Amino acid sequence: MQFKLFVKLAAIAGMSALLLIPLWMIQAQIETRSAHQAEVVRNIAESAAGPQALLGPVLVVRYREKVQQRDKDPATGREVVRQETVESISVLPPQRLKIGGEARVESRRRGLYRARVYHLALQVSGSGHVAPNLGLAPNHNIVDAQAFLVLGISDPRGIENDPEVGVNGSTRRFEAGALGLSSPQGVHLALGPVEIAEGGSYDFAFPLNLTGSERLSIAPAGDATSVALRSDWPHPSFQGRFTPSTRTVGAAGFEANWQVSHLARSFDRVLRTQDSALIPETLDVDFIDPVNVYLMADRAVRYGILFVVLTFAAFFLTEILSRRSIHPLQYLLVGLALAVFFLLLIALSEHIRFALAYAASAAACAALIGYYLCAALASVKRGGAFAGGMAALYAVLYGVLQSEDNALLMGTLLLFAALAATMLATRRLDWYRIGAPALDPAR
Repeated sequence: MQFKLFVKLAAIAGMSALLLIPLWMIQAQIETRSAHQAEVVRNIAESAAGPQALLGPVLVVRYREKVQQRDKDPATGREVVRQETVESISVLPPQRLKIGGEARVESRRRGLYRARVYHLALQVSGSGHVAPNLGLAPNHNIVDAQAFLVLGISDPRGIENDPEVGVNGSTRRFEAGALGLSSPQGVHLALGPVEIAEGGSYDFAFPLNLTGSERLSIAPAGDATSVALRSDWPHPSFQGRFTPSTRTVGAAGFEANWQVSHLARSFDRVLRTQDSALIPETLDVDFIDPVNVYLMADRAVRYGILFVVLTFAAFFLTEILSRRSIHPLQYLLVGLALAVFFLLLIALSEHIRFALAYAASAAACAALIGYYLCAALASVKRGGAFAGGMAALYAVLYGVLQSEDNALLMGTLLLFAALAATMLATRRLDWYRIGAPALDPAR
């Protein structure tokens, strides 16, 4: 092959590498805007309420017990037995726990950014039981015991009402503090003394209005936990350790039901729901944004170098087949137009829907490149063909962005198609003759 061809290929490779710089700068801009979005979400959570995690209600029994302590008398060395009264806490799951209600979701904006805040209207009911002698062995000498109903709430600022709690036919109200739980966030209700010999049973019910943002988690604290939620948000993401037994998702919202048995969950892990070192023993609903423009734009930029390589390959193929020289600066200008597409995409998607922003950016860049090449190639037909090819390439990328699971397959098929087209177009080409003088442009 001619030395001139090697120089041209080296120049094309160098420009391809050079275009990584604007692509990197655009990706850094996307990351910055995404960080601003996350900061807005945090600020809204600080002013309203953050993601909520509910634990319980559970029964907490605070009791005093007489125990014998054996010590050695320092003077005589003899063992001395003395009796002390110690205070302990026992946390018990309710036998039955039922939580149901509706979540209304609103979007709050700050400038170009927004976050989702939900308002829950829940009905909570259940029943709990304290066994005789608190379920301890008969040799435990219990002096007295007090029972509490405790509800853990990760961000109590989101509590919108002061609910009246019905317990065994009487009405009471919560007080602040999650007594007896590892996390102090929440509320509790004094149920009164417990008869040591007989134990106690408690039926409870109360409404709870709760505000949160982005995500709702519920720890299935009961031996039999039933959760039923519905919402007007049509884009839920069901996460956590427990998925719904039934769900319905549509344009008008979703309905989901969970049934969790004590056989399927660990109560100790439920009580440690706020422990970041553990996988939460919760059922979760994320009120997600179906189109995260920054995530989609970031994924699109990652295919930027593929766009440049495929376009430059098409340029080079046109050059060797038509025997018409294309200046390296023309390669660079078209490459920069490809890079500007991604900047246009993120700028427009902050103001209009992502699909419209993508279509507008792709149409503008394909039209610009096509119009420029009509003059650069001295052929309206070739310029129009390039514009059509760019439009097809943008359409393929949009399909990849919409279907992350099929991204590898679609990308592989695209590369295979490009390679096949190149091989078919050059199957009769004598590569040893490349570099001969170009034909007169008028021919």
